[in-house]
Amino acid sequence: MGSQPDTTDVPETPDDAASPPARTTDPTQPNAAPGAAPEPGTAPTPGTAPEPGAADAPGAAPTAAPPGDGGRPTGLTSAEVAERVAKGQVNSIPNAPTRTVKQIVRANVLTPVNFIVAVLAALVIAAGSPKNALFGGVIVANSVIGIVQELRAKRSLDALRVVSAPRVHVVRDGTSSDLQVHELVLDDVVELRTGQQVVADGVVIAADNLEIDEALLTGEADPIAKVVGDEVMSGSAVVAGGGCVRVTKVGADNYASKLAEEARRFTLVNSPLRNDVNRIVTWVGYAIIPVGLLLASSQFWRLNQGWQDAVIQTVAGLVGMVPEGLVLLTSVAFAVGVVRLGKHRCLVQELPAIEVLARVDVLCADKTGTITEGSLALADVQVLGDIDRAEVEAALTAMAINDPDPNATLNAIKAHYSTTTSTWHSTGRVPFSSARKWSAMAFGEHGSWVLGAPEFVLTAGYEGDVQSQVEEHAANGRRVLVLARCDSDFGDPAKPTLREVHAAALVLLEDVVRHDAQATIEYFTEQGVTVKVISGDNPVTVAAVAKRAGFVDWAKNVDAKQLPGEDDLDALADALEENTVFGRVTPHQKRAMVRALQHRGHTVAMTGDGVNDVLALKDADCGVAMASGSEATRSVAQIVLLDSNFSALPAVVAEGRRVINNIERVASLFLTKTVYSIMLSIFVGVLALNYPLRPIHLTLLSWFTIGIPAFFLALEPNDDRVHPGFLQRVLGWAVPAGVVIASVTMAVFGLIQLDTSIDAPHARTIAVMVAGSIALLNLYRVARPLNVLRMILVVTMAGLFALFFLLPFTRNTFELPITQWWAYVSGAVAIVVAYPMLALGSRLSASIYRRRHTIAA
Repeated sequence: MGSQPDTTDVPETPDDAASPPARTTDPTQPNAAPGAAPEPGTAPTPGTAPEPGAADAPGAAPTAAPPGDGGRPTGLTSAEVAERVAKGQVNSIPNAPTRTVKQIVRANVLTPVNFIVAVLAALVIAAGSPKNALFGGVIVANSVIGIVQELRAKRSLDALRVVSAPRVHVVRDGTSSDLQVHELVLDDVVELRTGQQVVADGVVIAADNLEIDEALLTGEADPIAKVVGDEVMSGSAVVAGGGCVRVTKVGADNYASKLAEEARRFTLVNSPLRNDVNRIVTWVGYAIIPVGLLLASSQFWRLNQGWQDAVIQTVAGLVGMVPEGLVLLTSVAFAVGVVRLGKHRCLVQELPAIEVLARVDVLCADKTGTITEGSLALADVQVLGDIDRAEVEAALTAMAINDPDPNATLNAIKAHYSTTTSTWHSTGRVPFSSARKWSAMAFGEHGSWVLGAPEFVLTAGYEGDVQSQVEEHAANGRRVLVLARCDSDFGDPAKPTLREVHAAALVLLEDVVRHDAQATIEYFTEQGVTVKVISGDNPVTVAAVAKRAGFVDWAKNVDAKQLPGEDDLDALADALEENTVFGRVTPHQKRAMVRALQHRGHTVAMTGDGVNDVLALKDADCGVAMASGSEATRSVAQIVLLDSNFSALPAVVAEGRRVINNIERVASLFLTKTVYSIMLSIFVGVLALNYPLRPIHLTLLSWFTIGIPAFFLALEPNDDRVHPGFLQRVLGWAVPAGVVIASVTMAVFGLIQLDTSIDAPHARTIAVMVAGSIALLNLYRVARPLNVLRMILVVTMAGLFALFFLLPFTRNTFELPITQWWAYVSGAVAIVVAYPMLALGSRLSASIYRRRHTIAA
């Protein structure tokens, strides 16, 4: 440290001018180390530290300069670096737990639905009828959508990783060089400068007012002063001063890497909607085998048809059973939601993640970076005694403006007085030190002023009214500093002391709550989502932030040290449900809290930005990471907020609700086809009849009664709350409709052929007309309540379907030959009779569902 000023107008010496200003901290925070942390994941205001004085820790690399020689460590030699590289002692960081391109392609192509559809399409093509294999196009569409979306998310994350990748200043052979993180070796000497990230665990061998922010690792908001011999951990950041560390751990042995390693395995988000769709596909897969054997036996042997016709008719029955369009439409709906969320700067890594967030009933939010901006604001200046307020504000403004490297506290003061200029000029200063917890600055005729912790500044008079005021503000979660005037010099420049100090004002600082945090929290509360604040910071501070952010139950705060352990999830869940704010939470406790809430039956989302959040993000039903946070959190989260904006989450919820509610609406259309295909296959197999539909007919029915209308219905706005029982409600609608369509279609198909002048191909025309018309009536009922767009959609689909019976080209392509007029009349009568049957079936199903729901409740 250079020469220190006294209270006279002594100009700064060259040494003092070069001396790095330390960060003024906020030491009155209860049970907290002094200081204010920068926003996690963002670099503090950069400053260049001077070359730190040498001070080797015991066991430092042999090439480091000896302590006290006034030079800096010389670091490893080139030979020593080569030796360590040969031994594999390099800082190789394991890749983030994301899927490779090969894994993404395989996961989206090799699916049960794609397999079933591919086999059936191959059989039809082998039978010599490629046009009847048009249904196979869904394989390509379904795979492409999933692959493109996951690759897009992967590219975005990779680009973000490159942009945010830190570099490191390493001393080797006595010179400093700029290296990539993976080029570090064991025992390397790394220079730490203000604003830089610590990239490897190490021990401090030289320090000049060095302060480290470990918020991303522990959640602790206040910087920690480091001296020679102290350990520093990877993932932390330098917020004040400078120094040198000797690397003691590399690669996977680093603290941050070990913490992230526990979440390394890539896991897909648990999607109830996808689970229900997969469950349907599984049931159909099991049903296809016996139904397929029954249908094949009737077509091959009992009807004695040629193998080509038998294969085509068998496939017609089986392909209709597979709800391949439902899988495709679900992917499309998710993909459209992802594109829409991209406009809100949300990166969705897995398509179903937006659905899961819409189902969440508990949201665990980290304080710093989620509810707060990670910066400080000057809340108030309370003048003490008869001190002139104008003079106090002038002193604060001058200290903030004249500091060459202001910290978060001085930046908050500078921002508060941003419209004020200062004519005071610094004639000397005492840089901040974590040991003495104050800094000072002299302004010539305006005197010398001290800013720091009250108990350290007011050593002779910190009692009575001042102490009670400080304790009251600290209890309310504010950070309290005292501004005092000093009427004497500071003594020995090497060990400055305070004498004749007179308190002038209390400076109150508080965390900056995001401007939209309250509205976001109110939104989740209105939607029935319980929000919990989980932080590694002091519980009093966290509770104060929660109060300003609009939490009603902010007073229900608890120190996580008092919580039950992970071995008693029930007791832990009780504590979590009874309280709202949790402070001093460790990374493993965060994960235990998520598991306890899930154990109690809750669907849990977790937001975070630091390495300390990785374990909880991984185990949560939906992990949401801030782009400004660590790479590990971005890799394991399902959703990344690219602007680190908490207010983007309501848009994600709205998209998820749109997907779930609309997919429920249209899923009944797809499952109706599954049901009537199963029923028709059973009728045909048992009675040894011709199958009433060809695969090309099912393609036509799928287009106009299911696929096209479902696509538009699935993209409609719909922010209704999501309710459990998706599968039961869908089946309750689809089963009656499927039974009616199958029964009426089979009856008309059989009765028409009683007239020997109408053969099976001509009877199929009427069967297609009847099945399609009843399916369109079902579409009309599903689309209710009708608005203009839905009415246009239903009418358009009915018109296009009728057009295919009128145009010669479409009749020939889709095998719809003209038949007897009375057959069309018979089909029309059957269609009219079917409509009340649809309504009756739905009412019976709804009654059964309500009765079962009541019994279960």
